[in-house]
Amino acid sequence: MNASAERSDIKNPKTGMTHAEMKQFIRNHFEEFVNRKNLKIVEVNLAPGFVDHGADVPPGTPPGLAGAIQYVGNVLKKVPDLHVEIEDMIAEDDKVVVRNRWTGTDAASKQPFEFSGIVIWRIASRQIVERWAYLEKPHPIRS
Repeated sequence: MNASAERSDIKNPKTGMTHAEMKQFIRNHFEEFVNRKNLKIVEVNLAPGFVDHGADVPPGTPPGLAGAIQYVGNVLKKVPDLHVEIEDMIAEDDKVVVRNRWTGTDAASKQPFEFSGIVIWRIASRQIVERWAYLEKPHPIRS
């Protein structure tokens, strides 16, 4: 067995999870929070002191869990069919990096759009404690 495979089976003392468990946790978070529109999942998945450093977070968004719920809740009102697809995931130390593709339809204009991004999540004690996101500007879906 190579060193990388061996290391993936070891629980990280910072996160309480293996790298495989960390990736599955983040995959499940995206699925519940965005694709299933379960805003209350943040009360389970995000730590009480959660900090969002995302470049996509609108100014004036409250910090912590309330801010995450407000931000995504407002987006889902404008784009009720918002869907995220994970294209790549990398876990290292206490972080998971995700490259993803988002699609949806603007409720007002009825125009479909897409955008891609990179999101970095930091996990501690089996909860998300920090997020960094860099998302491109939404644009019409390319064929």
